[in-house]
Parts: sequence; structure tokens; C-alpha cells
Amino acid sequence: MAKIFVTRQIPSAGIEKLKNKGYEVIVGPEGMISREELLEKVKGVDAILSVLTEKIDKEVLEAAGPNLKIVANYAVGFDNIDISEAKKRKIYVTNTPGVLTHTVAEHTIALMAALMHRVVEGDQFVRDGKYKGWGPTLLLGEDLENKILGVVGFGAIGKRVAEIARFGFGMKIIYYDLAREPEAEKRLEAQFRSLEDLLKEADVISLHVPLNEKTRHLISTKEFGLMKKTAYLINTSRGAVIDENALFNALYTNRLAGAALDVFEYEPAIAGSKFDARELIKLNNVIFTPHTASASLETRTKMAEMAALNIIEALEGRQPPNLVYQL
Repeated sequence: MAKIFVTRQIPSAGIEKLKNKGYEVIVGPEGMISREELLEKVKGVDAILSVLTEKIDKEVLEAAGPNLKIVANYAVGFDNIDISEAKKRKIYVTNTPGVLTHTVAEHTIALMAALMHRVVEGDQFVRDGKYKGWGPTLLLGEDLENKILGVVGFGAIGKRVAEIARFGFGMKIIYYDLAREPEAEKRLEAQFRSLEDLLKEADVISLHVPLNEKTRHLISTKEFGLMKKTAYLINTSRGAVIDENALFNALYTNRLAGAALDVFEYEPAIAGSKFDARELIKLNNVIFTPHTASASLETRTKMAEMAALNIIEALEGRQPPNLVYQL
């Protein structure tokens, strides 16, 4: 009987899919698993269903042993996995692409609107008992209509954000990616820009790039210096795409109008190992969500089912459908 370790609690649909195949399924805790428990639980398993909070590195792969055939990541990104080490050991690595697109795009738009319309400030204002009556200049925000949205990373999520912004809010779209997207340019009336020109021109900048050595600190002091002082920055990709220290300085000095973050350079956000994000939390021109851009019941269930299917295919001797690389 194949043995599978799921590092965290996930929606039951994925677990049941694996159990229905007769596999032994061991599920980790609701909260973050300790490193010691992770190394213990993976011993002798045939498959690991991991989430992005667990670092699946050489030590974990060694602890799992020779039976390990697949690491199925419960995420689109896979920067938590040592890809070169897994490939060397001929272990499949899969992710859950596509299924998150609409949910993450909706969350991005929600953050954008909440930030520019000062929704979080308004909520706190009422809760603090400060609301004494309507006023013509009370908590004035900004319209999204006719603003220039700069999308950095024009993959599926970036395009969907641009689509909602263009046709739902009447925003103007510019984008930066490694390659031009002529069809999307035509459909969305979008214009390509270099990263430098996008940062100079955009009223709102939304980040949708994977985390790798080229994108780590893609947005830092130099880049903040290029932005309009009236610009807003949204990040629902990976936290380390932004230099968090530089972001704090830009917000604190009003070099940037505001930011909305679903991800953080050091997670959990309130315990950063180098720059303490509690400093960011003190600012009223930044809003946060706790890495929940894909957190809809529908999407998280589909992710669980997709990760389970990847494991089933691998354990039954077939190539899983969502490979990160070819063996």
C-alpha cells in the first residue's frame, strides 16, 4: 500500500480522492508543521503533498528515502521546493496551475479598490466611534476609472486582472513581461512597456511574477524612486519580489501613496527575520491580507483535487499532468 504524507490540513475532497484509491494517507496539523515533525513524517513515504509554507529541500528528500516518487505542491509557485535536488533524484514535482487564476485576480482587484477607496480606514474609523456624520471631505479616496494600471507579469493572472480592470472599471492597461502578448494587447487594449517606463507611468502597479533569482527584490529603492508619488502598489504574487525595507521607507516618507499586500518577504509577516514587518503594520497607507488571495472554497477544493490527481497518476506509473519539469 502506497503511503502519502500531506503536510497540512487541506480540503477533504483531495484527501478522500487519495483514500478512495486505497492509499495510506497521513495528514499533518492545521497550523504550520515543525521541521522536526516534517522530517519524521516523510520517512518511507511514496508521495508528499506539500504546501508553500514547508521547505522541501535536500534534507527532506533524503529523509523520505528511495520510495519517494512525487512531491505534489498545493500551489502554483514552487519556490519552496529544491527543484535541482528533486530532479537529480528523478522525483516528479507538480503544482496546481490555472485553477487559481480567477480567484487571485478577484482578490487583487478587491485590494486595489479597498486601498484606493480607503475601505479599511473607513471601517476602523466607524469601529473607533469617530463617525459623527457625513462630511464632504471625509476619507476622500480615488476612482479606479481612467487610472493607468501597470501589470508586471502578464501571465494568466495578470491578464485576468487587466481584463477586470479594463472592462469592469474602465482603467487603461500597460504591462511588462519578458515577451510581448499581441493577442492580449489587442483584446485588452493594452500597451507594452519596459519595466522602467511602466513604473514611471502607472497610477497602480500590480505584481504577478514568480519568485526566482531574477525577480527577488525586483521592486526596491531604485524602482520606488521611479514611481509617481501618487502611485499605489499591489502584490499578490510572492513577498520577496518586493524589498520590504525599501517599501517601508517609500510609504513612511510618502514617496508612494499606498500599498496592498497579500504576501510578505518574511512570512509570517509579523515575525520577519531581517526586517520586522511590524513596522509596516503601523502605517495607515498600507493594507494587508494573510496570503489568502486564492482562499475561496471553490479554488482551494480544486487545488486539493488537482494535487491528489497528480499523486495518483505518478503512483500508478503514469506521468502526472502538472509537471514542473520533465524527468
